[in-house]
Amino acid sequence: MQTIRKFIKNSKGATAIEYGLIAALIAVAAIAAMKGIGTQLSSTFNNVASNIKTGS
Repeated sequence: MQTIRKFIKNSKGATAIEYGLIAALIAVAAIAAMKGIGTQLSSTFNNVASNIKTGS
């Protein structure tokens, strides 16, 4: 019974899981932001290349 009580009181494992979840959410948000920026950047470079080719 004492072993179960010690296991329930031990919160180190729960804290590690919480930090892991936070890190995963940050990674997902960063990937989504970079994908959006990459799309905009690609569009900008395509516009520049198009303007250089046409001489405008």
